[in-house]
Amino acid sequence: MPSLKDIRRRIRSVKKTQQITRAMRMVAGAKLRRAEAAVLAARPYADQMRETLAEVARAQRESEHPLLVPHAELRRVEVVVVSSDRGLCGAFNANAIKHADRLCRERAQRGQQVLLSCAGRKAGDFFRKRRPAELRGVHPHDGWVSYAKAAAIAREVAARYVAGESDEVLLVYNEFVNAMTQRPKDVALLPFAPPALEGERPLPFEIEPSPEKLLEVLVPKAVESLVYRALLESQSGEHAARMTAMESATRNTEELISSLTLKFNRARQAAITKELMEIVSGAEAL
Repeated sequence: MPSLKDIRRRIRSVKKTQQITRAMRMVAGAKLRRAEAAVLAARPYADQMRETLAEVARAQRESEHPLLVPHAELRRVEVVVVSSDRGLCGAFNANAIKHADRLCRERAQRGQQVLLSCAGRKAGDFFRKRRPAELRGVHPHDGWVSYAKAAAIAREVAARYVAGESDEVLLVYNEFVNAMTQRPKDVALLPFAPPALEGERPLPFEIEPSPEKLLEVLVPKAVESLVYRALLESQSGEHAARMTAMESATRNTEELISSLTLKFNRARQAAITKELMEIVSGAEAL
């Protein structure tokens, strides 16, 4: 049975852990508010970008933009996995990594060669051990997500698609639903397919100088905005998952402290009772 000193030392240790988890929960909550505002602001922009691209692509039906044209044969597929750089966020990273790993196995069973790119150290560490031959690059976030980081990732995977190193690019990330729910999701990034528009209707704007010139600028921006949105969704989900995990850890420390305090009181009471019995026994012996 542990001594009173050991129990007291453990109570102090758990209380220090509780202070850390409580502080991490507060920090994650503050970051979540900022991240949620960013992702809510980015969603309308990304949706409007896709709709505008659909309008322009309809005006240029025979577009030969390399990011819009699907390859004749799907032999190589690149999977871009978005995770966080840090842990302590529950099953957030594990869910995205498992979803991506399952997707890789399914494509390999179809006879396709799988390539991997990772945005975030956690996914990079996992696939560097499990699939080192397929890994093409790891892009750590190193702080807050920025459009420049998303554009760099988009340009890299787009260059491989245009060069024929990949025939399809899939994007895997955790979609932010709310503070309690983050859902693993995969979307087709390349070839970029704007949403289909129903019916024939005139363009709501004039295109100058030409649809071809506009597509040269608009399509890469649309791909970058899709990657940027995925990074923002993942960032919001990470802070939400960490806040939930630290809140649960804080509750667990409270229960542990209560249990240890009860054990300490019982051990102290037993020690006092034992001393009293020794005193009484000694007095009777005299």
